[in-house]
Amino acid sequence: MTTPHWRKSSYCAQGEACLHVAADQGSVALTESSDPTGAILRTSPAALAALIRTVKETQAHG
Repeated sequence: MTTPHWRKSSYCAQGEACLHVAADQGSVALTESSDPTGAILRTSPAALAALIRTVKETQAHG
């Protein structure tokens, strides 16, 4: 397995806890910026898209 190329949102201020995302061979990896070598959650692009869509819909409905 290759080392993921982590990306951090431009909305994340330096020093704050942020989520880092990497795409690797059909999957998506997520980790915290405070410990990028720690726990890594892997999921499918479709599952991540469903999570993001649900969070946005929940925020919109208050």
